Amino acid sequence: MIISIASGKGGTGKTTIATNMAFSLAQKDNCPACEQAGVQLLDCDVEEPNGYIFIKPKVELRETVFLDVPQIDEEKCTHCGECAKVCAYNAIFVADNKVILFPQLCHSCGGCSYFCPQNAISEVGHEIGEIAAGSAYGIEFAYGKLNIGEIVAPPLIKKLKERINEDKVVIIDAPPGTSCPVIEAVKGSDFCLLVTEPTPFGLNDLKLAVEMLKVLKVPFAVLINRWNEEYFEIDSYCNKENIPILIRIPLERKIAEVYSEGSLFSKELPEWQETFCKLFDSIVELSK
Repeated sequence: MIISIASGKGGTGKTTIATNMAFSLAQKDNCPACEQAGVQLLDCDVEEPNGYIFIKPKVELRETVFLDVPQIDEEKCTHCGECAKVCAYNAIFVADNKVILFPQLCHSCGGCSYFCPQNAISEVGHEIGEIAAGSAYGIEFAYGKLNIGEIVAPPLIKKLKERINEDKVVIIDAPPGTSCPVIEAVKGSDFCLLVTEPTPFGLNDLKLAVEMLKVLKVPFAVLINRWNEEYFEIDSYCNKENIPILIRIPLERKIAEVYSEGSLFSKELPEWQETFCKLFDSIVELSK
């Protein structure tokens, strides 16, 4: 089963939920089905991966990821500009008998080389980031890290998701927001857990994430993090839209202290392990 942990905005606690859920499910006797299948955690927030801070894996593999980008053969090129016309992302600019490439903007669609009348364009590998993989606490863990200056995250996320083992319980820590990286991370999931916070900003961005998942046709439910029993607009919205709220993580000092130390609160506060296992059972039931 593939479960994505997503949110409409950053800072709601996606990584906190993803890592603590993975840890809880991986512990012996907590979830016999998970123990038998195994737990895999993929940190797909490749622009800001931080799941490793809490999981602390022993990294056993590092893989450099490349994106195919155009290379111009100046001897063949007539500077006709067809390549620039076909590029929807402005990764190629032709002027004054010069071709200027912006590899960071390239989406590797291959259109420029396909439509070049002189066959003057070939493709070469451009390094965009790396994937690291390892294990800890019985969790098979992997994350992607986009190189500084790169702006096209989906190809790296797609490469990271090639590591998914569907025989395991797979938890995907998705990027924040509702843009292309999030869609790449969430699509293909059996279920998505939307993490939100009890604030007007949290509600606004939760609505955006809900609309995204409706388009993707991925079943979902909500988890409210840092619940303070003061802001009930999220409850009203979820009741109106018939969206289940599966769990509320209270705004507690002890949880915040454990988090600030880079530790798992379900490890330091073992009573939370049962809560995350019940959360998993609820997800399985809703995904049927």
